[in-house]
Amino acid sequence: MKIYKFLSMLFIALSLFTPSACTSNDDDEPQAAAAGNLQIKFENGFNNLGDIVLNQTTQTSSNGQKHQLSALKYVVSNITLIDETGKEFKYNENNPDKGAFIVDQADAVGGIVYLNLNEIPQNNYRKIKFGLGISQNAYLLGQNGQAEFWTKAKAKGMSWSWAAGYVFVKLEGKYGNSTADTEFMNHTGNMGNVTANNTPDLYREITLDLPTTARVTGKITPSIHILADLNQYLSGDTKLTLTAANNMMMGSSQHLVEVTDNLTKMFKVDHVHND
Repeated sequence: MKIYKFLSMLFIALSLFTPSACTSNDDDEPQAAAAGNLQIKFENGFNNLGDIVLNQTTQTSSNGQKHQLSALKYVVSNITLIDETGKEFKYNENNPDKGAFIVDQADAVGGIVYLNLNEIPQNNYRKIKFGLGISQNAYLLGQNGQAEFWTKAKAKGMSWSWAAGYVFVKLEGKYGNSTADTEFMNHTGNMGNVTANNTPDLYREITLDLPTTARVTGKITPSIHILADLNQYLSGDTKLTLTAANNMMMGSSQHLVEVTDNLTKMFKVDHVHND
């Protein structure tokens, strides 16, 4: 009888202990950190004149040529955030429908074009990397993952009307020696499979250090403010002059390769807000 009573009491004790222990273990399990959002602000200007006002702001190049812009657009894709340990978070890599954007100066509000990214892992980020244009890896996937972006690009005039591919950068306006009175357009970009066509690949990746950490949390949405100095267009590492030979160029000619290489140097992070 005593043994039966002892076993009964032991069974009850174990029954009470087991669920409480399980509850304790469940509470101690780490919860996944909530994803957050991130904003990137692009501000296009000439470094000595401030923000660009289309059809108004006139710049003088290092070669003494005056020019102003009536259209300023470029594609940004494959945005990557790099944390304090060097680990990368790739935002919809090679998926233009979700991860590519068109920065159009005509859409600027107070001189700024805003890009809003969501579902960013909570972390402290020290660098940002992004592509200027659309990578061949993304383009060669075909319609999968870029049908929506293709429609947007076509509506924005950022696709070729006579060939397959995207316009990466569209610069249009007027230029001249004493006054800006001659029309120009320089449209850079790939057409089709650059390897098969034996043409230069104008897609470029740019990596920028952040002056302060972008702290993404479920409650904090950092804003990374990037300045783009369009003085690099004609006055960058390669000093360019617009002439009748290159003022109406589209695609990936040598002049547009040099334009592309100049423009990759125009970006810098001015500051980061953690609000």
